[in-house]
Amino acid sequence: MRIVYLHQYFNTPQDSGGTRSYEMARRLVAYGHRVDMITSQRALQGDAARGWRETEESGIHVHWLPVPYSNVMSYQERVKAFFQFAFGAAHKAAHLKADVVFATSTPLTIALPGIYAARRQKIPFVFEVRDLWPELPIAVGALRNPALKWAARWLEWLAYHAAAHIIALSPGMAEGVMRRDIPASRVTIIPNSSDVDLFDVPAERGCAIRTRLGLLPNQPLIVYAGTFGLINGVGYLADLAAAMRKIAPEIRFLLVGKGAEAPKVTQRAQELGVLDQNLWLWEALPKAEMPNLLAAATVATSVFVPLKPMWNNSANKFFDALAARKPVAINYGGWQADLLQETGAGIVLPPENIDQAARLLADFVRDTDRLKKASAAARDLAYTRFARDALAAQLEAVLRGVVGQG
Repeated sequence: MRIVYLHQYFNTPQDSGGTRSYEMARRLVAYGHRVDMITSQRALQGDAARGWRETEESGIHVHWLPVPYSNVMSYQERVKAFFQFAFGAAHKAAHLKADVVFATSTPLTIALPGIYAARRQKIPFVFEVRDLWPELPIAVGALRNPALKWAARWLEWLAYHAAAHIIALSPGMAEGVMRRDIPASRVTIIPNSSDVDLFDVPAERGCAIRTRLGLLPNQPLIVYAGTFGLINGVGYLADLAAAMRKIAPEIRFLLVGKGAEAPKVTQRAQELGVLDQNLWLWEALPKAEMPNLLAAATVATSVFVPLKPMWNNSANKFFDALAARKPVAINYGGWQADLLQETGAGIVLPPENIDQAARLLADFVRDTDRLKKASAAARDLAYTRFARDALAAQLEAVLRGVVGQG
């Protein structure tokens, strides 16, 4: 097949951030398909602002359009970037000969160039839902204008109904799609995946990081690696470190990433007296360096602000932790919480009772036998339920099906 793959925020392993599209696309190439990835170059340097450029990444033909974007931009600036990319991507996608157009959110505006290109070429359009948008921006108060809410919901309806098939990253997302009158036969759940070939590495790979932090050989380290955005609520971990310092001062925290809330998290950690004491903040690392970071961890974390719509998430960091054989601590409910409780692969912390959360996490970390079992359960999930190869094959089957090659 010739696949036009639209993802505004595509990353390679040399970038920080999720690499789902890269990992899926390179496997599609390995299966014998041509993949044209249409994406944006967010950080502009040198001649980058002059227009489209093309590179080849692991056999993927990547088309880069310069559109500045950062998590620290205002919501209005981000919306402007969404539409700027959508218009440019629509023209590019329509002129790349293809058998299927595959667009992955967020943002939801990625559906516009996907629908346009598919209709121009009279080929199927497949849409991947990574978040139930606009449910989340409405829940966090970022989208308040009634007219904009209506427009966003209309765009959501259009994206779902224009698609020959929809990929949802969690059961909750699939249910949200079907609530918009989409039959279950047109929805497939393919969650974020565990890159076991990348992350299942010897513990020695984490030694340099642990040495840099001055940790003793068996000293516990809790790691967060991801975005410091409004919905992530990373300040929770600063509060948790402060409570932990009173009951288990040997436990250390390392938060790695970037985002609009990073200065607030730093300030919070300073105010609580934990910064550079039992909690450290580091800049984001490229995905290629993440295996070393997780190898240094005792427990990996995934956190969000206490909003029920976030329970449907399929955060990369959760699946990276499983691939690295690390127990996962989360502070939200939903399908991932159920998974951890059913398998013992981690622990669910209360989102609004920090003292209780600290006690639960301290007990978990100090229980060597429980940690060992949790590590084994995490590895089992990574290999048997979330291995990237198996889920990429599922994606290929969906694309073949809509093209008529199934």
